[in-house]
Amino acid sequence: MSVEVLTFGCRLNAFESEVIAREAARAGLSDTVIVNSCAVTGEAVAQARQSIRKLKRERPETRIVVTGCAAQTQATMFAGMDEVDRVVGNDDKMRGEAWRMTRAAFDGAGEGKLAVSDIMAARTMAPHRLESFRGLPRAVVQVQNGCDHRCTFCIIPFGRGNSRSVPMEAVVDQIRALAAHGHAEIVLTGVDLTSYGADLPDRPTLGRLTKRILREVPELRRLRLSSIDSIEADRDLLDAIATDARLMPHLHLSLQSGDDLILKRMKRRHARADAIAFCAEVRRLRSDIALGADLIAGFPTETEEMFSRSLDLVEECGLTFLHVFPYSARPGTPATRMPQVAGPAIKERAARLRAAGEAALRKRLEAEVGATREVLIESATTGRTEHFVPVMIAGETPGTVRTMTIAGHDGVRLVV
Repeated sequence: MSVEVLTFGCRLNAFESEVIAREAARAGLSDTVIVNSCAVTGEAVAQARQSIRKLKRERPETRIVVTGCAAQTQATMFAGMDEVDRVVGNDDKMRGEAWRMTRAAFDGAGEGKLAVSDIMAARTMAPHRLESFRGLPRAVVQVQNGCDHRCTFCIIPFGRGNSRSVPMEAVVDQIRALAAHGHAEIVLTGVDLTSYGADLPDRPTLGRLTKRILREVPELRRLRLSSIDSIEADRDLLDAIATDARLMPHLHLSLQSGDDLILKRMKRRHARADAIAFCAEVRRLRSDIALGADLIAGFPTETEEMFSRSLDLVEECGLTFLHVFPYSARPGTPATRMPQVAGPAIKERAARLRAAGEAALRKRLEAEVGATREVLIESATTGRTEHFVPVMIAGETPGTVRTMTIAGHDGVRLVV
């Protein structure tokens, strides 16, 4: 075995894992598993720790390196694990030098387990061009990292630093290369995607970037956005949604709550009315658009009445896909000092939100029956429509886009 990367968490980590694998291999590492960790919840950190212990039990001769958001925010804890040979910081992991130093340490030419720099000192993003993305039909492209906002529940800025963006020219060049390699769909991703460009010289917006990609890479079949903050969506982005069919009719929104007081205590920058108005506007621009959202259940001080407003948001915003997070106290964040909701209540509210999400998805599936959709074939048995709705298929060639008529559904997927 040479280098294997075990990825936890978001699409951003998925892109970065591709870069890590390449740079670690170039550095000459061998017999090494790199754990690219996530810190968004306590459960995510626990999963990384469990996986590390399991890896060492099953493959005792393998070296284990931990990196990612949890490695940045809890470096000492991971360094204290006997199973871990080295901890590499979240900005450092994208640099070849970090992996050359890691190899030197393994060869006896370096000292210490910790190689974690100050993430807040990171001010720029070096483009990392990938020619392919593990041979998958859908490739993820990182255009932004970090976050300048400080939501009271969120540890991620301390794992990724302040907001910084990849210049537009480099993004377009990367997408052109991936499209030429046969990737039919590209997903733009970042920590705070809609803050894209604020740190660049001419302050381009996500909308301007989106339009430029669609204009300058005509061979790209499908462009998709990962999670966005609706309050930051610019006019160019809305125009692209309305006018270019290659921008997929699917948005995932960082909403978090449907109650104004909870949103204020979260230090979010939108109100409930803003979320509802945005969803109505994008549906007016693209009537068939599918909307998803992140929602937190059981944020500190949340009452049953406050929670009910989040539950109602599923219907009022016409959401199809929900990512439900039971509130998880992250050390050092302001929300940990607020009155906490009891664990059983958090779990029960999260279950109700998930049930509402399942009902909303079934409603969308039923509405799709009889429709003709362009399906990106992901594997021999699965695909996704333009709206990111999963489709059960058989006997198709991965990487192609096929026009299919929807015959039915099984409650979680469409059937052709």
